[in-house]
Amino acid sequence: MNTNAQKNNGSFSSPSGRSGGAFTKAIRLYGKKDLRLEEFELPAINDDEILAKVVSDSICMSSYKAATQGTDHKRIPNDVAEKPIIIGHEFSGELVEVGANWQHKFKAGQKFSIQPAIYYADGPVGVLSAPGYSYQHIGGDATYVIIPKDVLVQDCLLAYDGPGFYPASLAEPLSCVIGAMHANYHTTPGSYIHNMEIVDGGKMAILAGVGPMGLAAINYVIHRKDRKPKLLVVTDIDQARLDRAAMIYPVEEAAQRGIELIYLNTRIDDPVGKLKELSGGTGYDDVFVFAPVAPVIEQGDAILAFDGCLNFFAGPSDPNLQAKMNFYNVHYAYTHLVGTSGGNTDDMKEALDIMSAGLDPAGLVTHIGGLNAVIDTTLHLPEIPGGKKLIYTHKNLPLTAIADFAEKGKTDPFYAELDKIVSKTMGLWSVEAEAYLLANAPEI
Repeated sequence: MNTNAQKNNGSFSSPSGRSGGAFTKAIRLYGKKDLRLEEFELPAINDDEILAKVVSDSICMSSYKAATQGTDHKRIPNDVAEKPIIIGHEFSGELVEVGANWQHKFKAGQKFSIQPAIYYADGPVGVLSAPGYSYQHIGGDATYVIIPKDVLVQDCLLAYDGPGFYPASLAEPLSCVIGAMHANYHTTPGSYIHNMEIVDGGKMAILAGVGPMGLAAINYVIHRKDRKPKLLVVTDIDQARLDRAAMIYPVEEAAQRGIELIYLNTRIDDPVGKLKELSGGTGYDDVFVFAPVAPVIEQGDAILAFDGCLNFFAGPSDPNLQAKMNFYNVHYAYTHLVGTSGGNTDDMKEALDIMSAGLDPAGLVTHIGGLNAVIDTTLHLPEIPGGKKLIYTHKNLPLTAIADFAEKGKTDPFYAELDKIVSKTMGLWSVEAEAYLLANAPEI
């Protein structure tokens, strides 16, 4: 770890003194695959900034793309070699010190989440900027950060009043699927006005849908109150992942909420034919593609109903990704395509509201770790099976699958207790497990 700055064990100077900022430990990006765990002093905040303690961060595939692409990534500044940025954008924590201009709205001790998809407040139009990609002093993989004016003036710092911290970290990925549902649209014959949203009481398919984001989508569809499909078919080619999804979000629970939920392994001879059969031959009003794979995209196009909307959700790494579409159906069956890659601030607020009201995103989490595990986890994320990798930034822990707690617990009482706790929730992460970890895991 780089310790050029004088250490003070993570403490910071008196807010009123403004003699210096907090010391932070953070994962900083210097270039392609060049991530470093470093300790350094943050500057003292000004009146338009907030000092915050990060508690948890969920590692996203987008961070893998940023780390491997470096300055080729659209959100990474060209001067990161000289001005490294802190990675991580799905994070939550507590506000520590609030600048004078924001004390009417925020106070020390509040829990928070952040909508990371912002623009430079005073930069050129169209320049993308985001915490976790573009800033030297804010990102999720750090112990302390400075929330800048850019975030505050765009209303992207969001208070969280629900239990624990990890739900707020997962508000950002949940907001992405919320945004996808809101972005789908349908038409009215004779009118040029699009009807935004999924079809209420319609038929929906989520293809390649049992990865972390697919699970978030299933969770939202089942628990949403204002509109829902009558049929939801979720596909994948990995039976173990389908079985896990069915355990977390059972078909019986969906049925109680008026949804016929079907999990389908499409590693069969005629997946399109089977999907159409399950729809009653009509096809699907709303199809979401959660893998940037041409055959899956083409499968989605082939099962669209009249006026069906295909949402290409999965962000591809290949800038030349192409897939075939049936343009006869585009013309005569009014089928259409949208692409979404994130949610807006309203979607984040909706995510936080429904989690505060009881929706638990724990099913997304399959691994936990400390700040020390971030570099290897980020750079090898596509190779690590499972769902979300949840990082507790003040802790020193190897990345560990929740499923491995029992085995590790044979020699380590810490994991034995965690295993006992998660056994109460069918092996899922929980607020109780988080509280035990925060109280007992070794500090970074």
